[in-house]
Amino acid sequence: MRNLWTKAGVLGSMSAAFGSMLWSQKQADSPYKLKLVQVLFRHGARTPLKSIPGVTEVQWSPTLLEPPAHTHIDYEVTDLHGGPRPPSPVEDSYRKNVLNGGSFPGQLTTLGMQQLYELGKKLRRRYVEETQFLSSTFTPAEVYVRSTNIVRTIESAKCLVAGLFLQKQTGKTVPIFTTGAESEILYPNYHACKLLKVLVSHRWAESSTLPDIAADMQSIKKALGIAAHQHMDFILIRDDMVARETHGLRCPSVLETWRTKVEQRAVDMIYHVYAQDSSTETLQLCVGPLLHSLIANIDEKLEGTSPDRKLFLYSAHDTTLIPCLMALGIYDMKWPPFAADITLELHQHRETNKPFVKVSYVGKDQLLPGCSGVYCPLEEFKKALSAHSIHPEAYHSLCNSKEGLAEP
Repeated sequence: MRNLWTKAGVLGSMSAAFGSMLWSQKQADSPYKLKLVQVLFRHGARTPLKSIPGVTEVQWSPTLLEPPAHTHIDYEVTDLHGGPRPPSPVEDSYRKNVLNGGSFPGQLTTLGMQQLYELGKKLRRRYVEETQFLSSTFTPAEVYVRSTNIVRTIESAKCLVAGLFLQKQTGKTVPIFTTGAESEILYPNYHACKLLKVLVSHRWAESSTLPDIAADMQSIKKALGIAAHQHMDFILIRDDMVARETHGLRCPSVLETWRTKVEQRAVDMIYHVYAQDSSTETLQLCVGPLLHSLIANIDEKLEGTSPDRKLFLYSAHDTTLIPCLMALGIYDMKWPPFAADITLELHQHRETNKPFVKVSYVGKDQLLPGCSGVYCPLEEFKKALSAHSIHPEAYHSLCNSKEGLAEP
């Protein structure tokens, strides 16, 4: 039996090596040469942000948050200039509450850590083993790691890097860059952008009163025995349900029949908030500076100002991915799962040197509206994003414009 397993291991290694050789040959035959990769990803599975009011809580024990040994790396969280990590009022707000069982809300779990480690391994197969695009060991000059200043996204970034480089480092700590809440562009920043806060606050309130959503909410409250005046929304319900189900924890049986409807109504609500009309302003204020940064990274690579940089990693949230997918014109009206990723690859045509961008979402190549192919000419890509991408100075000006701050 031992010999059989040994042979199986050898055959498996040979098969993987052969697959890598085939992929390398395919890349050599391709008219496109990979130049830069940018990955925007959602954190892994976590504890709920809030529990459904009036519904029996489950035990969120701290043992569900223990990090697997293979996700450990030496890392340091700094500000964007390498200084001390800024304060995190969002994280502080989580730690003012304790869930049943002793854990804080919004914390990355062991399962979530493993999900990001697996995403890292998937990126390793593509960019280290199959294409030899990246080095097999982490080097800061080659890879830039950016996260929102929240523990679950920082830990998610760490776990992805551990999987991508199998915990191999060049003797240096992995820097994970973040910024203060007042300047964060990796999620819709309602606190820093006054106009966005006005627009979104109005639409959040409005979304709960839409006839179909309001009628379904009344029905689900009745089914759960929750008072009609008790505040609750479908995004909150979905958050608690998904957290429970992902970790194999019990969900009230009455909610089983509501699973599909809860998912649908949560998406309906978030869609109303971000893209309820034909105006591009809300999406621009949500993710415009981020899109501008992604394009700037491409331009800098082509200009040769960052010759060694090959990979940008952005650890973010579902509320980052949803408006980004909307701005790209590829939102599928489904909530992004934990560890979902949007990957942008910059390629150059081997003969013409013309640049192309290829976008994928959860591993599937996407044809963007306005692009003539999956390999989208850079000028077409920029034009497709032009309605939503915005320069930081224009963003700050728009956020504080007196005309826009009038109540809708």
